[in-house]
Amino acid sequence: MSAQPLPAAPRSTVTPAATLPAAPSLRIAPGTASTSVATPSPELLAELAAESQRLETATPEEIIAWAAKRYSPDLAMATAFGAEGCVILAMLARIAPETYVFNLDTGYQFQQTLDLRERIKDKYGLAVDMLQPELSVIEYEALHGGPLYRTNPDQCCNDRKIKILTQAAQGKRAWMSAIRRDQTADRKAASIVHWDKKFGLVKISPLANWTKKDVWKRIFAEDIPYNPLHDQGYPSIGCWPCTQAVAEGEDDRAGRWAGGAKTECGLHTLESGGSGI
Repeated sequence: MSAQPLPAAPRSTVTPAATLPAAPSLRIAPGTASTSVATPSPELLAELAAESQRLETATPEEIIAWAAKRYSPDLAMATAFGAEGCVILAMLARIAPETYVFNLDTGYQFQQTLDLRERIKDKYGLAVDMLQPELSVIEYEALHGGPLYRTNPDQCCNDRKIKILTQAAQGKRAWMSAIRRDQTADRKAASIVHWDKKFGLVKISPLANWTKKDVWKRIFAEDIPYNPLHDQGYPSIGCWPCTQAVAEGEDDRAGRWAGGAKTECGLHTLESGGSGI
């Protein structure tokens, strides 16, 4: 697949999942988990820095194998079912299929995204947990007098993503993400392995050194299932109210929160005073 942005498709082909039956989900209720965040020792930080440097020239498969050996059964994978995430899921199925994988199901995902979960399960036998906030979309919007993504998208992301991942992190020591350094300015600073102080976990990014071309080469070589919205002008896919197709020549993330300064939900942003990527 070419690294050039895909042509936009008519919006009528896009189906907001909120209008259709949702995939099986696990709702996280208040008080079911502590949200305290661990503090790393200087020795741990030194170890992570050394391992990250060592793994700079490793393949994603080698990084995943190291992560599984070092942290299983306390290793998790968070996926939004993007192209990169699907590649890692295909690798996990071969290397460490016992890894716990979850999705932050905000209630605003595209139906195509939810359908992809089932295609991944059918092909690889990996069942991704769909973790939902305490409040449903209807309850949440009623509480705030309407869709909060229109007036305060940062709070919406925090309530329906960040808080859920913080709770899901309890009992885990490390999590994997599918970010690439060439995606955003924040992600450019990502290490292969580092301490994520936002969630109190070791964060591992097996595809940090890969490019978009690398991702799609692997998808087509192995026939890895991916979201059909990628073929309709959506290189980056999040919640349907905050995602749109991009025009020819636009940045891959130009369709996320288009028209505003926001480019990240907060899961992978760089925090002042330390790495939160």
